[in-house]
Formats: sequence, structure tokens, C-alpha cells
Amino acid sequence: MAFHIVLYQPEIPANTGNVVRTCSVTDTHLHLIHPLGFSVEDKQLKRAGLDYWHEVPISHYDSYEDFLSKKGEGRLFFIETTGTGYYTDHDYQDGDYFVFGKETTGIPSDILEANKERVVRIPMRGGVRSLNLSNTVAIVLYEALRQARFPGFI
Repeated sequence: MAFHIVLYQPEIPANTGNVVRTCSVTDTHLHLIHPLGFSVEDKQLKRAGLDYWHEVPISHYDSYEDFLSKKGEGRLFFIETTGTGYYTDHDYQDGDYFVFGKETTGIPSDILEANKERVVRIPMRGGVRSLNLSNTVAIVLYEALRQARFPGFI
């Protein structure tokens, strides 16, 4: 069972570093859509990812279109506060991709509009903006892994 995490133009190095750690312990491929809001040599990024970097397959893309042209056959799910359904409403499958937007502006509206049947959200109380990106990645990824019965995990 293999899932994919896609970060669309992430801006905060510590969030991406934390996502690297999550991808490492779950054997998940990380996809980074540029431009990034930091250098991959950033000290905060490396510190947050600790010594997990070498264990994570990471692919870089110049744009969302570049990503679409190179990604595998898996389905795309977009995690956004504007989603009409919950992330728990779907049965996830081997090869699915979970797309997360940049911390300040999320996923562009044209991408969401073109994929509205697969835009999902994590429930939150009203009056708050959003969860932290790396926490959101962990919540959604672990739901997909739970559905798969944590294949190969101890």
C-alpha cells in the first residue's frame, strides 16, 4: 500500500520538515510543487526533518501542470477548508494522492473547482481559519492507513 502526499507551494520550512518525518515513518512518497517558500537547504527545514530525509522519496515539480503530467495513476484528493465532505467520507485506495495547499492561501480556486467532487475537509469548530499543515497531513494520511489496516506497520 502506497500513498502520496503533495504539498502545493509550501511556505514554512518547519511544516515541510515535519511532513518529511511523517512520510518517513509511513513509507509515503512526498511531492513538492514549486515555487517553495524556502530553500531545501534551509536549517529549519533540515532540523524539523531530522535524519529522516534520506528515507523519503521526494519528487519536485516546476508547477501543478508539471506534477499532473508526471504523477502516477492514483486518484487525487484535495484537502481544503472549503471542502463539502469530510476526509473520512471516502474509501482510500493504493496509490491515492493527497494534495495540500500553501499555508497562507491554500489550493488555488481553479484547481479546486476542477476537482470539486474530491475536495475534502477536516471538521473544525466555526470561527477558526485552519489547522497546521503538518498536522493536517498526519490526520488525513493516518486515516488512509487505518482504512488499509496499517500494512506492514508494527
